[in-house]
Amino acid sequence: MNEVLKFFLENREAIFIIILSVFLGIEVISHVPSVLHTPLMSGANAIHGVVIIGAIIVMGHAHDILPMVLGFVAVVLGTLNVVGGFVVTDRMLEMFRKKKTKK
Repeated sequence: MNEVLKFFLENREAIFIIILSVFLGIEVISHVPSVLHTPLMSGANAIHGVVIIGAIIVMGHAHDILPMVLGFVAVVLGTLNVVGGFVVTDRMLEMFRKKKTKK
């Protein structure tokens, strides 16, 4: 427990920036119109692809169990976000396709 507290105290500025970034991201994303959602999702997929690669690199250099677990969690969450983004993008693009008429 002391190690966790020490980590938070040593990195409080970085943690504060991450928390502010989360709130700013939520605020920005909540005001995006529906028309821009698909291009925004494509960009998010690209970003999370980089997150997955970074997490794999972290796991490759891990000498302890904590970096290995955090890297694995990052890979799983990044992969879920990429797959979910592709599914949502596909469903949104499906709305713009012409429907086939039966004869």
